[in-house]
Amino acid sequence: MNLPTWITVSRLLGVPFLLYGLQDPTPQTRWIMVGVFLVASGTDWLDGYLARRLNQVTDLGKFLDPLVDKLLVLAPLLSLIELGQIPAWGVFMILARELTIAGWRVDPNLQKDAIQGANFWGKLKTVSQIVAIALLIAPLPNSWQLFCLTAFWVSVALTWISGAIYLAPKRTS
Repeated sequence: MNLPTWITVSRLLGVPFLLYGLQDPTPQTRWIMVGVFLVASGTDWLDGYLARRLNQVTDLGKFLDPLVDKLLVLAPLLSLIELGQIPAWGVFMILARELTIAGWRVDPNLQKDAIQGANFWGKLKTVSQIVAIALLIAPLPNSWQLFCLTAFWVSVALTWISGAIYLAPKRTS
């Protein structure tokens, strides 16, 4: 395994910390979990940058990166359901989109050229999910609750929009 792949795997190590830290969190624990989540999320950019910069893009890295990203997003969302902060059906909508795209990517009937990487909408989706999750984990005053929930629903909407754009047939000129 090369350095970018190790960084991807290190992002996965944040998942058990988040699940444990969000079981019955104190305000202090919540701030620590915001930090863990943001550091782990930041390594997503770093591993991709290093893989391209060092010319170390591998099939293993291309497989692990989106998988680890989904686990890092879904773990705190599941904890937030348990804490009663967000509805399960909203998280299900994110999960359904992610499973659909993952299945689409591994469909053996697709041509390799038909598989595209993250576009602007996919990146916007990722950023919106990171912001929403960080806001929901943070022990903010009740006056922020509407803002945090709005950020969550915006991320759900962007998740579906980016999925629809990804699956939309491409026009050929």
